[in-house]
Amino acid sequence: MKIIEFVKREASSWNIHETFGLFLIIGLLIYNIIYLQDNIVAVISSFCGILYTILAGKGKIYCYFIGLAGSGCYIILSFMNAVWGNALLYLLYYIPMQVLGIFKWKNHLKTDTVEIVKSKLSNKERLKYFIVGFTGSLLTIIILKYMNDANPVIDGITTFLSILGMYFTVKRLFEQWIVWTIVNGLSFIMWLILVMHGTRAYSTLVMWGVYFVLAVYFYILWQKEITKKN
Repeated sequence: MKIIEFVKREASSWNIHETFGLFLIIGLLIYNIIYLQDNIVAVISSFCGILYTILAGKGKIYCYFIGLAGSGCYIILSFMNAVWGNALLYLLYYIPMQVLGIFKWKNHLKTDTVEIVKSKLSNKERLKYFIVGFTGSLLTIIILKYMNDANPVIDGITTFLSILGMYFTVKRLFEQWIVWTIVNGLSFIMWLILVMHGTRAYSTLVMWGVYFVLAVYFYILWQKEITKKN
């Protein structure tokens, strides 16, 4: 009975645009498998990653379980394409942080919707994290150049900002969507370059494109909710 109630409650939280968008993405991924003979690891990683992002944007704690499966696939894909920064990021940081996120979010759930309570940074904190993000990205680019990374500049920026973005996600901060918009846009460009050079990872390209759209979408939704609350 509890399972049925859970499914009904979760289904009711999806609007028609979100539902249509998810089925459209599933159809596109199926097309990639059948007609483009896409890498199956890329397809699974993309589906889990997109579903994780949607559920995280909705503030659903079980998003992290989907995220762990997607992260595992993305690690394999990154190693296959010599994108060392992203590979190490997911292996050494994303997976541990997603596990931590489960416990952190558990203590900040709304009783009625079982969604997280959202928060935001002060202007002083935003300036501090901007400096951290800029400096950290620069250092990461330098390190990846010495590792013969396939694209050290974009990989360096996305790697470090992803560390910051995941930290913001676990802390339930609205500013995460600003960071994710930058990361997702640059990651889309990075994988587009790889695909244009022969890498069969069309679903990964779709994933980052959808990530970008979702980051903008949830930026607007979270901003409305936080503004209304204040």
